[in-house]
Amino acid sequence: MNRGRPLEFDPDTALEAAMQLFWSRGFEATSLQDLLDSMGIARSSFYQAFGSKQEVFLQAVERYRDYLVGELRASMESADSGLAFIEGTLKSVAEDTKCADGRRGCLVFNSAAEFGQKDPEVAGRVAASIDAFTRVFTDAVRRAQEEGDVAPERDPKLLGRHVVCTMSGLRTLAKAGARRKELVAIAELAMQSLG
Repeated sequence: MNRGRPLEFDPDTALEAAMQLFWSRGFEATSLQDLLDSMGIARSSFYQAFGSKQEVFLQAVERYRDYLVGELRASMESADSGLAFIEGTLKSVAEDTKCADGRRGCLVFNSAAEFGQKDPEVAGRVAASIDAFTRVFTDAVRRAQEEGDVAPERDPKLLGRHVVCTMSGLRTLAKAGARRKELVAIAELAMQSLG
């Protein structure tokens, strides 16, 4: 079986470019030509490496999730406490608004809003991503419980999901143009619900 010519580009670099484009524009507003231009590859190379626009989008969502989970876990490990990690993460949304990319929202939740449940494959990747984020914050809540900052009888998974919902809301508000001060105040209010 002929597999075609060897790839003449770095698929990882091309996927990163696709992820950034989807994150900025969404799936529907990104044309195949936009992808080819951004990824710096020819149409034949695109189809050989990725198969379709939808497939590269699904891979981009996974890449985003894996990167973000890695960043969150590293931040949690270096944080002074579980609650300090959660608070810092929530307030980082306000800090992110200082840069141009800080108002793009979250690729996972942007995709959830764009697709809803109309595409089972995308919905599955979104759900898996939300579950991965929830596991990080659940672990942070458990740590906070061990440190005596969150009552031991509180459900850590439910609180972890609450933090994910708050994070999503903050990113959406930032995308909609909310002011930094308002985002910080909402983050502080969310922290009160954890104590």
